[in-house]
Amino acid sequence: MATTKKITEDQIISAYMNFVLEHEKAPKTVYKFAKEIKIKEEDFYQFFGSIDALKGHIWKKFYTNTEGVISKNDEYEALTTREKMLTFFFTFFELLTMNRSYVLFVLKEHQSVLRNLEQLKGLRSDFKGFVKELAKAENNHKNSKFLKQSPELIAEGAWIQLLFLMKFWMEDNSAAFEKTDVAIEKSVNTIFDVFDNTPLESLLDFGKFLVKEAKATV
Repeated sequence: MATTKKITEDQIISAYMNFVLEHEKAPKTVYKFAKEIKIKEEDFYQFFGSIDALKGHIWKKFYTNTEGVISKNDEYEALTTREKMLTFFFTFFELLTMNRSYVLFVLKEHQSVLRNLEQLKGLRSDFKGFVKELAKAENNHKNSKFLKQSPELIAEGAWIQLLFLMKFWMEDNSAAFEKTDVAIEKSVNTIFDVFDNTPLESLLDFGKFLVKEAKATV
């Protein structure tokens, strides 16, 4: 009989990510996964209700780890909302890069794009909450109701841009993912130009960048 051991949430996450990369597939059952990493099945259920729940939690962990890194920056609270958004994006993609092999695998695991994106539900909720708070803070600085933007709409737009940036990053073959850094800066500037009701120049600039990159991949 295999020996069992107590395990923490982070250890389960690490073991799962290693399992996926080493076997090039996700475990089919909790039983087989628990047996593989030598823990009791009930120990797994103390943290996660299923393999799918674990997969989704890993993405929430990417978000909370990003927040944790940002919170350690003493200068963060003094940043403008635009700078806070940039800081989030750059930090988030640094963490994704540290786990690039895993991220690429799980986002390409199934032929169905929608099925691959199911695991991002928790991340979507957390990220939109973050953006809504930034949008509210930005609106508080505006005197005219006409200039104020809906935090919900801004958050949904930012989520779509995050998905775009993730796809861009997945296909980015530039050294140190420099092109992704450029895309992040341009996309965030576009979001905040919409805040300021002066989006045309930035949208054109962002559009030209996307067309250029699309041609480069042909």
